[in-house]
Amino acid sequence: MNNEYKDSVELLTSQGKFYINLGLERVSSVLELLGNPQDSLKYFHVAGTNGKGSVCAVISSVLEAAGIKTGLFTSPHLFDYTERIKINGVDISKADFARLVFDICKIADENNIHLTEFEILTVMMFKYFAENNVEVVVLETGLGGRFDATNVIKENLCAVITHIDLDHTERLGNTKDKIAFEKAGIIKKGCPVVTCEGYEAVRDKADECNSLLLMVAPFEDTTELALKGTYQQENLSLALAAVRLVYPNISGSAILQGLRNAHHPGRFQLLENYNIIVDGAHNPNGALALKESLDFYYPDKKRRFVFGCLKNKDYPKMMQILFEKNDEIYLNHFSHANSASYEELKSACPFEDAKDFLSIDNLPKEEHTITIVCGSLYMISEVIPRSYLD
Repeated sequence: MNNEYKDSVELLTSQGKFYINLGLERVSSVLELLGNPQDSLKYFHVAGTNGKGSVCAVISSVLEAAGIKTGLFTSPHLFDYTERIKINGVDISKADFARLVFDICKIADENNIHLTEFEILTVMMFKYFAENNVEVVVLETGLGGRFDATNVIKENLCAVITHIDLDHTERLGNTKDKIAFEKAGIIKKGCPVVTCEGYEAVRDKADECNSLLLMVAPFEDTTELALKGTYQQENLSLALAAVRLVYPNISGSAILQGLRNAHHPGRFQLLENYNIIVDGAHNPNGALALKESLDFYYPDKKRRFVFGCLKNKDYPKMMQILFEKNDEIYLNHFSHANSASYEELKSACPFEDAKDFLSIDNLPKEEHTITIVCGSLYMISEVIPRSYLD
């Protein structure tokens, strides 16, 4: 079966790994050929620049604790594509993953429909969750919202729009207002929306759809939440507001259990045995949130950074936010086609003594030093051995 899974991943990535072609027509056409499995499901739909994955993790964990059969669709993955599609916290099997890739690519090819990698994964997710009679799906957008492949759904239980910042500006617009307009595209007629920021585009779309708009403030007490990071205050508020809006009678014990069980690898994740923090911060706002969390949790620790980033991100500003004079800095070029080179990172680094990263095992283990691996989720699997996260 491992060979079949490997072949399915090769087929999937041959469609153009990281290729983006926004639009709903191709996905809609293939789903129609499959009998529109997405129409049989109910959704929490989550869009935003930062915090989407954490909000999805909390919502799904609370629903699972309440005994609701819950599907979760997120991206990207750290090690295996199967991580993106879960039912009650369990990854799709490699056998089911391979079967669905082959089936969907065959149908698309027979009908001359060219799906992108993300579109194939989205169709797979809908079909898999429908096959398994999932009660509720927690659905994270891939990019934007209005023309994201996940937005083929006709309605949702609740839309959630997290913090919005400048990212993917070449596709979503070069102002926060333009980006907010794209994110607001997930709002559906008569379906409530929860957000934490008062963008006019979100308010206008909610009014147009006659949808209840609920604005929330950051939740101060995150003591019981398994996910760490000061930025989780806002994410927790959004997640709990959405759940309580849809399930007003959900028990306090289910909420507490869900918070304690929430799991979202690669987001301010402490690997205690190795004194390593892994964080997927990949834009200036994410870098600022990471810096604030480091200052809060580890004010007295010496910091060692392993930093790599995609070329289309504002890595000069990220490094200015993160690095301080006495930090130990390693810069890393990784295998993603759009990864910034060591030379590009070095020229933008505010400190001249930054070094080329070789291996996590080559770094000295010092009790009073915390190593922070950050800059891109795509880099983590190349820097951190999988055994470290088990």
